Amino acid sequence: MKRTAFITLLVAATVAAFAQPAHAITKVACVGDSITAGAGVKDPAKRYPTQLGGLLGKDYEVKNFGVSGSTMLDQGDKPYKKEKAFTQALEFKPDIVIIKLGTNDSKPQNWAKKEGFAASTKSLVEAFQKANPKAKIYLCTPAPVISSGNFGIREEIVKPEIIPLVKQVASEMKLDVIDIYSALAGKDALLPDNVHPNDEGATVIAKTVYDAVSKPRS
Repeated sequence: MKRTAFITLLVAATVAAFAQPAHAITKVACVGDSITAGAGVKDPAKRYPTQLGGLLGKDYEVKNFGVSGSTMLDQGDKPYKKEKAFTQALEFKPDIVIIKLGTNDSKPQNWAKKEGFAASTKSLVEAFQKANPKAKIYLCTPAPVISSGNFGIREEIVKPEIIPLVKQVASEMKLDVIDIYSALAGKDALLPDNVHPNDEGATVIAKTVYDAVSKPRS
């Protein structure tokens, strides 16, 4: 009798364990330009979104939606919103969105249309809010541009003009800012072509994003 009761309890416990809902995976979308995509990184495993996934662990699914050359500006020469990656990122319905754009906007042909930057940023954020109203969205400042820059990307636009606009939009929309600029400032050796972080620089970005994402949500 006792043996039968024990077996019954064991079976019941096993059934109950399997009946528990699967642990939810938190989906993270890394939205950005070539720095997110991994330009400048020799080892694909060192791309910042890949490293971020390793830091966050098995309860997170991190996807890289970076597009080289893309702009925040809808009026830019390669608007992120017109890229396939944007549609894919929305369809992913991420719980967390890391937006790191603005570097390519500093090019002369793009910044000539700077009046549209804030509105373009807001509409990008709103698109992800619509895809998942509960999503936690972060705006990142662009990385510093070393010396005279490269590819038409200019520090004299990134620091005094683009970063304040990123922070302004974040304040207006009550979003957290991840300060990638400060994390890499003074670390010129980590940006060997003056724009793109190398493997070690990507590690700095991944850790900076991780520190922000892993904070308890308010």
